[in-house]
Amino acid sequence: MAQKRQQPNEDMNWYCADLHLHTPGSSDYLEPNISYLEILQVAESCHLDVIAITDHNTVAGIKKLREEIQGLELLEQLNRIRPEEKRTLDEFRRLLKKILVLPGFELTATLGFHVLGIFPPETTLRELEHILLTLRVPSNKLDIGATEVGATVDVLTAYRIINEAGGLVIAAHANSSHGVAMQGFNFGGQTKIAYTQDPNLHALEVTDLESKHRRTTANFFNGSKPEYPRRMHCIQGSDAHRLHKDPFDKNRLGVGDRVTEFNLPELSFEAIKHLFLSSDFSRTRPYRPKQAPFDHVQAARKQGTNIVQSFHESITRRGGNLYAVLCDICAFANTNGGTIFVGVSDNSKEGAIGIKKPANAIKLIRNEVEKKITPPLEIEIDEQETQGKKILQIAVPVGDNSPYVIDDYKIYVRDETDTNLAVRDEIVALVKRNLGLKEDETEETPPPAPDGSNSSQEPADLLTTEPKTGVEIASTETRKGKNFYTLRDLRNGNVVHNVTRQSARRLWQYALTEHETNALDVKKVEWYGDIGCWKKYKRGGQTRYDLVQRETNGKLHIYYGVTEDGIHGPWQKLIESMNAEEEASTVQ
Repeated sequence: MAQKRQQPNEDMNWYCADLHLHTPGSSDYLEPNISYLEILQVAESCHLDVIAITDHNTVAGIKKLREEIQGLELLEQLNRIRPEEKRTLDEFRRLLKKILVLPGFELTATLGFHVLGIFPPETTLRELEHILLTLRVPSNKLDIGATEVGATVDVLTAYRIINEAGGLVIAAHANSSHGVAMQGFNFGGQTKIAYTQDPNLHALEVTDLESKHRRTTANFFNGSKPEYPRRMHCIQGSDAHRLHKDPFDKNRLGVGDRVTEFNLPELSFEAIKHLFLSSDFSRTRPYRPKQAPFDHVQAARKQGTNIVQSFHESITRRGGNLYAVLCDICAFANTNGGTIFVGVSDNSKEGAIGIKKPANAIKLIRNEVEKKITPPLEIEIDEQETQGKKILQIAVPVGDNSPYVIDDYKIYVRDETDTNLAVRDEIVALVKRNLGLKEDETEETPPPAPDGSNSSQEPADLLTTEPKTGVEIASTETRKGKNFYTLRDLRNGNVVHNVTRQSARRLWQYALTEHETNALDVKKVEWYGDIGCWKKYKRGGQTRYDLVQRETNGKLHIYYGVTEDGIHGPWQKLIESMNAEEEASTVQ
């Protein structure tokens, strides 16, 4: 269930946060003689509103900070405080009124993966150390601050324990060394999926949040990948092990050198956690002190329309624009959830059109959703600004009571870049999801094809290597001279029966047309071992591939309309090899 939206009359402000700071409490801190007051002073100079002290497998840093302040306060109470000590205490008090300091730690979980646990400011040291002991950090190493402390709990257990203790759970530098995204590794599979999609995990800390490269970590975890349907909040932190950036090593950052901004109704731990629990991804952005603010809407437009994101230029009733928005809301709720932008197209090179009266538009959409969509669906609607224009952002959660219906009988689902009316087997799948049934329960297995090819009964090793998007024709049956097909959606594994060319939606129609009019010519396939590419083309601004896979017995599987989101493992090497050959031929 989506978190309740902050009320429109609440004042929202942007706050700068660095949620990954080390202190001399970590054994690998590069400037052990630095004082805790200096860390706070540098945080202030970097315009930080909130910091988290996250030493390695210890709370020794936050302990020393608190003990120093408590010692000065005791001297003050006893009237034994010296002038320089009084100035230090006053400076601590001034900074702590200005900066929210959150206690935490950076746990080294099993296999060396790093997890940040961050807690409310009032959390006691005894509570924090109890959590570390529960995480199996040895008691004799609680004060060392070392990155290696022996056999602690596994990543998923760490997520659960920290979350149940009331903390924020953030995967530290997820795309880098010791990161759960396992970038650069040739393994991971289900483990990587579990480590990055677990419901106890609140956010991913990444090092490429401001990268202009298309394949950033945030783009990968934007909810469009079939194996990673949960969109993840991505933030950045400095992971500072020194006060200021090393002038000779740009990778050794200082306090506030990599900052995230949060849009909050108040500066508090609770407000930050509420944000991470919400499906509003426009309220976090990388902090850019000397540049124009990060334009979340423009970044979304560059990604374009996909299975979890759509764009509408207006919501006028005339022309069916408002109804099209409602269809997308229904489809997102029935599929993976998603975000709808109203007032802009998906072409980032075009200017934003904008919404003239955003408040009226928000009220209109809410009324239409309440009136036309059943069962009740809680959505979040925000007013955003891009290119000087006001637009709307609608966040739609994955519904927990599917199927959702418009006008009592129209059920829509999201299929790649399109919203379509659900066919019978998709409706069955939605009902099963709501009832907690597995896909193979109560449903008949489709019969094999008459010629024995493209059977939906596939060996396990084939299923693990097939693409993750596109469609496969599983079987064909001819009745009274008309072909009826069974199709398998590679994104979710749904099997849809009794599809004809006339009833098929766009991608399905393409696959059936190719199947009937342009039979596979294996001599034209560009092979890479037992997998190959038959055709590369563009549709809807996306590059797509028709791919082929050959079993050991010679049977061929054809996967139509595979997008880049579905390319992985050996398929990735195949496509990279093809692209390299294309570039070489272009140069020649």
